[in-house]
Amino acid sequence: MAKEKDDTIAIRISRTLAERIIAGEIDPGTRLRQDHIAEEFGTSHVPVREAFRRLEAQGLAVSEPRRGVRVASFDLSEIREVAEMRAALEVLALQHAAPHLTKAILDKAEEATRAADKSRDVRSWEEANRRFHRLIITPCAMPRLLATIDDLHAASARFLFSTWRSEWEATTDHDHRAILAALRRGDIENAASILARHVQRIGRKPVKTASGTVRESFAIVG
Repeated sequence: MAKEKDDTIAIRISRTLAERIIAGEIDPGTRLRQDHIAEEFGTSHVPVREAFRRLEAQGLAVSEPRRGVRVASFDLSEIREVAEMRAALEVLALQHAAPHLTKAILDKAEEATRAADKSRDVRSWEEANRRFHRLIITPCAMPRLLATIDDLHAASARFLFSTWRSEWEATTDHDHRAILAALRRGDIENAASILARHVQRIGRKPVKTASGTVRESFAIVG
């Protein structure tokens, strides 16, 4: 019974910390202190250690000998890797989804991209942007593929929130509109080509860390 309780607490802790890391509330490289987290959640170190293992499995934390557990840092090569994986897998999903896309689905995708264009902060933009992408690929009916793409979108969100947690200015997404136009006329090849280029757009911006230093940060903006 105690083991089940620890597992439940560990899941809650890992989810909360994952949300904070993805949202950019904890800077890359920040040490995750077992004692502080155990105190915050009113628990022992056992479920905290399990939560750390879960974060490591998600690629959100790293364990370093004699230095404890830290929030995983990321560099441009990792962002490019995620962008290329998204391009390959989302195109695959779209190719399988396209024959099943209805006018109603495409209309909802258009609503999502309009919502993204009107977003006043990066979080609402990311939610609307993710909704657009999910709508046009879900009809592929390939759950493992969609789950992997979801994980890549979570990684994209982490890069995005870390870079643009402030000073966000949404712009009209012409790629989304071009993808929709191609899908409406049945030009799947062109829609897939635009999508592949779109998700590999990488933006850069200098950001101030919680410690006050400035670092160059990158993010996928498609």
